[in-house]
Amino acid sequence: MPRNTQKGAKNPSKGEKEEEVLIQAEFDLGLIGHVDHGKSTLVKALSGKFPDTHSEELRRGISIRLGYAIADFRKCPDCEPPQCYTTSKTCPNCGSESELLRRISFVDCPGHEILMATMLSGAAIMDGAILVIATNEDCPQPQTKEHLAATEVVKVDRIVIAQNKIELVSEEEDLKNYENIKSFVKGSSAEDAPIIPISAMHKANLDVLIQAIEEKMPTPKRDSSLPARMYVARSFEVNKPGTRPKDLMGGVLGGSIVQGELHVGEEIEIKPGVRKEIKSGKFEYVPLITEITSLSAGPKIPLEIAKPGGLIGVGTKLDPFLTKSDSMVGSVVGKPDTLPPTVDELNLEVTLMERAVGTAEEIEVKKIKIGEKLMLNVGTAATVGTITGIRDGEAQIKLSRSIVGEKGMKAAISRLLKRRWRLVGYGNIL
Repeated sequence: MPRNTQKGAKNPSKGEKEEEVLIQAEFDLGLIGHVDHGKSTLVKALSGKFPDTHSEELRRGISIRLGYAIADFRKCPDCEPPQCYTTSKTCPNCGSESELLRRISFVDCPGHEILMATMLSGAAIMDGAILVIATNEDCPQPQTKEHLAATEVVKVDRIVIAQNKIELVSEEEDLKNYENIKSFVKGSSAEDAPIIPISAMHKANLDVLIQAIEEKMPTPKRDSSLPARMYVARSFEVNKPGTRPKDLMGGVLGGSIVQGELHVGEEIEIKPGVRKEIKSGKFEYVPLITEITSLSAGPKIPLEIAKPGGLIGVGTKLDPFLTKSDSMVGSVVGKPDTLPPTVDELNLEVTLMERAVGTAEEIEVKKIKIGEKLMLNVGTAATVGTITGIRDGEAQIKLSRSIVGEKGMKAAISRLLKRRWRLVGYGNIL
């Protein structure tokens, strides 16, 4: 029997395994690293699904939005480690039926420098991360540094390193790159992370990678008794052109539940909500109240109850215009009157890095100044704020876009350097 069956899902048909229908993913695993180092290819090798499905992604060959996929990590009862680890129902080595260990949701983050805000949104919902480093390029590359720094800011400390593309260089070059990786991560949160040489393209050594993930990244304990809270990382509509009005479906929210449970049929609140003009040139955000019409943990995994762990799709009665094209990203979902406040000003306890990451020259980080504009990432929300006051390591910031924030939440801080937002520090909301 599977370990994490969900009440209220479809009953399996005769001969169908219960675990294939009932379970929700237990763990959100991020894929981070420099552009074109093989993150999306690795997701496809493990899950069978290529996460870059947006038309512009397919045209340009890079990840632009957060990509998602699901895989089952399994273990053959008859083979020895690491050959016993697989994602197949049938062991590729001996043909035995493998046993389910847990279901994993992958969060594939774009590696391009102009998409750092999207990466930070993904990092906010990760339980752990695979840092993908291509062995045919010098280590570290700019976004290799930036992504690792970002995981440290948002406190993602369960990390495994995949040394990818080993088929492209000699063994001697692979070993040299391995030593460079060890030197790069020394003193960071990934200092003790296992470094697994792989070829995602040829699916080589993936059993060793799965073993490292299983040993390094236990599923965190979740508290379902707390008020429900979900960070929205994607939003979209599912209606095809020409759908009749009576057949239209409401907008869909995608994200990760960080505490509590969501139930089909219950009322939820979405904050900050929609921006409305209250008087000439002045606006306020009005929360949205709607009903959950469906919950899913994947294309064929409908749920009645969704719990923390894994990525969830929430069908609603919202006008799909409100959710199209990721327009609700950064929102927080929960039961009415249980969510943190919507704020347009923040007091932050600021910690700055010595040097900005993400650039080859690693520019020295100077102190922030009154009137300066900074980009802040809080949860999955991204907003630009203007410094209105500074005192004893604390900064008062006026936000251009309101967010949901409460005391103790972390904010990643980025500064505009050479026409790009570069990560320069973090803050704790006071």
